[in-house]
Amino acid sequence: MANLQIPPAAGATRDLLALGALVTRLDPGIVPFAEANQYALHVSGGEYNVAANLSTCFGQRTAIASAMVDYPIGRRIEYAVQKAGVKAYYRRFTSDGVRGPNMAIVWSDRGQGVRAPVVFYNRANEAAQLLKPGSFDWGTIFSKGVRWFHSGGIFSALSPTTSELVIEAMQAARKAGAVVSFDLNYRAKLWAVAAAEQGLSAAQAGEGAAKTLRKIVSYVDVLVGNEEDLQKGLGLKGQDVESKGKLDPSSFFGMIESVTKDFPNIKAVATTLREVHSTNRHSWSAVLALDGKSYRAPTCELDVYDRVGGGDGFAAGLFYGLLTGKSPEDSLRLGWAHGALLTTTPGDTSMVSLDQVEAFASGGSARIQR
Repeated sequence: MANLQIPPAAGATRDLLALGALVTRLDPGIVPFAEANQYALHVSGGEYNVAANLSTCFGQRTAIASAMVDYPIGRRIEYAVQKAGVKAYYRRFTSDGVRGPNMAIVWSDRGQGVRAPVVFYNRANEAAQLLKPGSFDWGTIFSKGVRWFHSGGIFSALSPTTSELVIEAMQAARKAGAVVSFDLNYRAKLWAVAAAEQGLSAAQAGEGAAKTLRKIVSYVDVLVGNEEDLQKGLGLKGQDVESKGKLDPSSFFGMIESVTKDFPNIKAVATTLREVHSTNRHSWSAVLALDGKSYRAPTCELDVYDRVGGGDGFAAGLFYGLLTGKSPEDSLRLGWAHGALLTTTPGDTSMVSLDQVEAFASGGSARIQR
């Protein structure tokens, strides 16, 4: 692995720019969907969550490039982005009031005990699917000074043009000297639907996803994804992910050689490790391979309130540590701690303070703070 070089904060106006879809997540809590009468609305997005977390918890200067529809749900989302302190670069669309285009809806309950959470989507005629190369003026955006660019596999799977847009943005980011990160977030369901729209089979969907993601990852410095993401998303060979303990990092570290062999541009790979005992009880750890060395966070037991967004919380804490010059060990522990704390609150983005993250990362407990 080549060494990761972080651009200095001086002279930059943004510490991180994310590219991805903004969505609403409707959450009935522990009530099953068929019985629910009320839903909490969370503004979310796999890529946006990282920018929001870095802004609200870690005080970083962040931005999001995304699609926005000029209708009431769009305005609701815009208010949340503004409240999070995230600068927005929008490609705007106008709804016809009947069929869209729309801001996507993710439906996700919390489950309870032995009843697992349920997640499904309504991404029909989603505005973000319409984004394509040329949707944003990257030259102008990056000329303002951006230290880190981030995107992910969820946005890349929405349409053939969104993956092309990710590559266009990464090329501009690298030209501007920004660190480029990517969260594989492999979602077979999303890739299958996109492939079916092109008349392709499920098998062809997997092959197409790996081909697309491999092209994207060739521009990446920091890769986030577990061993299953690496195998299914990048087509890399590895151990059976079900045959090893969920907290055993050996299969993950064993694949790093394959990652760096195929992608010599990669300087860091990181993932969370999670053993799910029940919906509300998880064992949690995380690992990082950086500059040719391996690091592992402690293992803790989580009493989970809402698991959605934990991985994005991990990425945000890890990126914060690296952006602020902390050691690899401390950066990993900050990501581990923030991801853990994020599961204790509702919604997809951070509701905790930097003091709380640092205390837990350094070995703090849940004793009352007076």
